[in-house]
Amino acid sequence: MSKTWIIPDLHGCSDTLKLVIEKQIKPDSDDRLVFLGDYIDRGPDSKGVIDYILELQKNGQPITALKGNHESVCVKAYYNDRKKKPFLGVRSKTRTQKEWEQYGGGETLKSFGVKRPGDIPHEYIDWMNQLDYFADLGKYVAVHAGFNFDLDDPYSDTSSMIWIRDYRVIPEKIDNKVIIHGHVPVNLEFIDMTIKNKNTRLIDLDNGIYVTNQVGYGNLVVLELLSMEYKIQTTIDKIQFSSSS
Repeated sequence: MSKTWIIPDLHGCSDTLKLVIEKQIKPDSDDRLVFLGDYIDRGPDSKGVIDYILELQKNGQPITALKGNHESVCVKAYYNDRKKKPFLGVRSKTRTQKEWEQYGGGETLKSFGVKRPGDIPHEYIDWMNQLDYFADLGKYVAVHAGFNFDLDDPYSDTSSMIWIRDYRVIPEKIDNKVIIHGHVPVNLEFIDMTIKNKNTRLIDLDNGIYVTNQVGYGNLVVLELLSMEYKIQTTIDKIQFSSSS
């Protein structure tokens, strides 16, 4: 029987991603890989993360890639930069680019070898822009951040799916599915507790892959849905962007 692996926030850590897939997961050709978004920013190789996912997909691996808030901001920065007109021959940074760089966007620009978001190759922007917001996985639903349960239909609020942090789950509004998400880094002990709790409504898999200077963090945790077993890969990429915002 094919397996489904859930892979949370990667933040430009391509070497760690490759290691966990090739040495730990070792997926069969029909195993499904579900990525929870935030492929870019903070880590050294955002371009490499996307390239690797695209290569897996090209080779026939079943892939579901969801959108994270970092992809959303990158796309916005790209189009705002493209629209900005020079003043006295100088094209300054947009406000969106300045804000994006505060959350690791500068590392993404370096990985593409450019200084402006408008110079990122359009095929990467198009890929990020077309990512899904959630994935129905039977008794589970995968999403980057979560849902707005203040609404009658939580699936109607795509902004909350990539940005929300604190919310109370109302199970009947999502057909009693268990939410699997990333977005908010939590420690390994908390991840283990929620995975093993049969009554949990929320499983947060984000262990802060870029938080390499804090005990209990700095790993990539991937979960297999059939067995509910998970694998841990310590970050091997060199992280220079230190902000945890």
